[in-house]
Amino acid sequence: MREVPSALERKEELARKMEGREVAFFLDYDGTLTPIVPNPEDARISEAMRATVAALSRHYPVALVSGRDLPVLKGFARLEGVYYAGSHGFDIEGPGGRSFQHEEGKALLPELDAAERELAEGLAGIPGTKLERKRFSVAVHWRHVEEARVPEVERVVDEVLARHPRLRKGGGKKVFEVQPDIDWHKGRAVEWLLRALGLDRSGVLPVYVGDDLTDEHAFEALKGRGLGLVVRGEVERETAADYSLEDVEEVRRFLEWMLERAGGTVT
Repeated sequence: MREVPSALERKEELARKMEGREVAFFLDYDGTLTPIVPNPEDARISEAMRATVAALSRHYPVALVSGRDLPVLKGFARLEGVYYAGSHGFDIEGPGGRSFQHEEGKALLPELDAAERELAEGLAGIPGTKLERKRFSVAVHWRHVEEARVPEVERVVDEVLARHPRLRKGGGKKVFEVQPDIDWHKGRAVEWLLRALGLDRSGVLPVYVGDDLTDEHAFEALKGRGLGLVVRGEVERETAADYSLEDVEEVRRFLEWMLERAGGTVT
């Protein structure tokens, strides 16, 4: 497995890469700004992290890019002056009323409705499963499912998808995501935001921080033009990220270092 250097141990190297360039931040939510928790509805950002991101957004462009449904993400983060990309980027809002919804994704909402009903029926007999409907996806959480029955959960998901070929299965930390089968993901959302914000130019260094498999799309999209920072957490895997951070606390320390570089402070 490739060794990914620690961002906090390579500050001088990072500072050289940032010299003379405008930095823009794209931050995942779960596992990045807040720890992974047993119940997704309990993933509330700490006041210390909220204050750090709020201060950061006064000096840099900041977007939160999450698999969370857009209204849930906004309700959890409660941050002004940042962009929100929910549902893996299918649903985007920002300051000044700027917004984007993927039109092909909207056309497939009735199919997602049907898949949600079939998933609920097929998973009813497997204790510990939890369905979370987002506007542009259906999440099948299996964190509390007996390990021996996880393949059964996946089999139900695959059987539903076989009846809905215009949908696909995505993965994450103890979750299967049923989504429109469209070439759209967090990486595409970051590219859209760079264009929309006038940041798609050589003088800008996009920095993406995330922990999950779905964040790999963003790391790949920024190869050669930005920086990817993976939050290791408890999982070791191959990654396209350039640097690593160990946990949410290291994320906060990194963001505070970036804030200091801009002459800002957390208030």
